Amino acid sequence: MPLTPLDIHNKEFTRGFRGYDEDEVNEFLDQVIKDYEIVIRQKKELEREVSQLNERLGHFNDIETTLNKSILVAQETAEDVKNSANKESKLIVKEAEKNADRIINEALEKSRRINIEVEDMKKQAKVFKTRLRMLIEAQIDMIDNDDWDHLFDTELDDEKEVERKMEEEYSSQP
Repeated sequence: MPLTPLDIHNKEFTRGFRGYDEDEVNEFLDQVIKDYEIVIRQKKELEREVSQLNERLGHFNDIETTLNKSILVAQETAEDVKNSANKESKLIVKEAEKNADRIINEALEKSRRINIEVEDMKKQAKVFKTRLRMLIEAQIDMIDNDDWDHLFDTELDDEKEVERKMEEEYSSQP
């Protein structure tokens, strides 16, 4: 067990034949008691400070642990977000590719239909042109036909006949 200042103060020394000077010993013991009390006070103060520092250290260790866990959670979350973003971007790309394929297929189909319609219109135009040519040629053949001349002659005869009849009617009238 360590000495206390009271133990030092109460210590009695046995006296010898030519012993130490009692006042000098007492003075020295008083100085030792004062220094020892200071050391004890400093020790208690340091123990209190160590206790406070240990509490703060514990608090900071808790904060460090919490921060480390938070960093890990943040890293995991960032990794999850990154993975989700990658998956979503792949889905978007796949969807865009599907849409592009669909649009291309629709455009190709529309192009095929338009080509078929153009070919049909070309055929119809050729048929129309041929029929028109045949019609015009038939009309030209009719114009060139000698039957027209006979019609002209007949009409002239008919006109003469009509004129003659009209003259007869006028002449028979009084």
